[in-house]
Amino acid sequence: MTEVHGHAAPGFERVRDAFEAGFDAKPDMGAALAIRHRGELVVGLWAGVRDERSRAPWQESTPSVIFSCTKGLVSILAARLVQEGRLDYQAPVAQYWPEFAAAGKEAVRVKDLLAHRSGLSAPREPLTIEQVIDWPVVVAQLAAQEPLWQPDTGYAYHAITHGWLAGEVIRRVTGVSVGAYLAQLIEPLHVDAWIGIPRGVHERVAHMQVGPTLAQLTAQQAAARTPGVTDWSEIAMTLGGALAPELITADGGFNDPRVQAAEIPGAGGISTARALATIWSATVVETQGVRLLRGEVLGTATVVQSEGPPVWDVPGPWPRWGMGFQLDSEARRFLTSASFGHDGAGGQSAFADPDAQIGFAYLTNQMEAIDDQRATRVIDALRESLGL
Repeated sequence: MTEVHGHAAPGFERVRDAFEAGFDAKPDMGAALAIRHRGELVVGLWAGVRDERSRAPWQESTPSVIFSCTKGLVSILAARLVQEGRLDYQAPVAQYWPEFAAAGKEAVRVKDLLAHRSGLSAPREPLTIEQVIDWPVVVAQLAAQEPLWQPDTGYAYHAITHGWLAGEVIRRVTGVSVGAYLAQLIEPLHVDAWIGIPRGVHERVAHMQVGPTLAQLTAQQAAARTPGVTDWSEIAMTLGGALAPELITADGGFNDPRVQAAEIPGAGGISTARALATIWSATVVETQGVRLLRGEVLGTATVVQSEGPPVWDVPGPWPRWGMGFQLDSEARRFLTSASFGHDGAGGQSAFADPDAQIGFAYLTNQMEAIDDQRATRVIDALRESLGL
């Protein structure tokens, strides 16, 4: 049995049990869980291996790739700018990013970018990994691109492009990169979370690995593709060849130190579980003396913008999104219907709940398929512990 380190406050024992159960039959896995309740850390657990190759143990301070949980952080940044009156969800993107008006996109609004409705879920021209880590190259290509469908007539998950699109708007508004703006905003929290890691951090980052159910899923999807027919959902993940369908290889994709150092805010954030839970907590309750978002902007930012079947034929159940925030749905159960946050590839989950005053983060380096229940079981145990 994997030894679990850290603490769970009295009343949260079943949460610890659910976290520990996630390691069953997974000797190469590492994971961490952090939960803040009313601003206080009530659960801080970690266990397993940071790197299955060296058997280096996961530590409390181990940061990990958070994949699409990064979109949640970007959505917090956008909401903060709306709160400050510097950004308008309803405004045309071109008001902040004039070059974006090309190819029939002049009416696309900021809310369309955030809610996966811009028609730019995948690049029409394939990208290389060298281009992916070059911000100006990617955003110029997206600004010039004709949408894949008429914007705001439907949605499709912008798996990687979401971060560049929203991130460039943030850069134009603030005058600094999205990673730099995140660092500014969370500096008073004194936590380890980055979009683009600084020197010296890569050596501490958990090594991501493809679990058996994820490998099986991507193989099945590849076998089901019709030759000669463009699969835009697949290109949304791989960017036409720059990334593997699983987003990683042993030393490539989001395991590549060049990719981790680049700012790829659709999927490239790196954080500890405690840092992520602290940031989400601070969106709904004062945490370590910091409150990031107010109730008024959260009310606007969490109104459903996209739900139901997407423009591409993707089997349900389907997620729901507000202004970039992933909302509670049959596809991703959070704590209550009021929760908002974002999950991430392979089993990551991070969110806040304003009613229960919760900030939550579960991270793991063994990536499994979309029906993976490790984080869900922990969330269920938390719901029971809180009597919700």
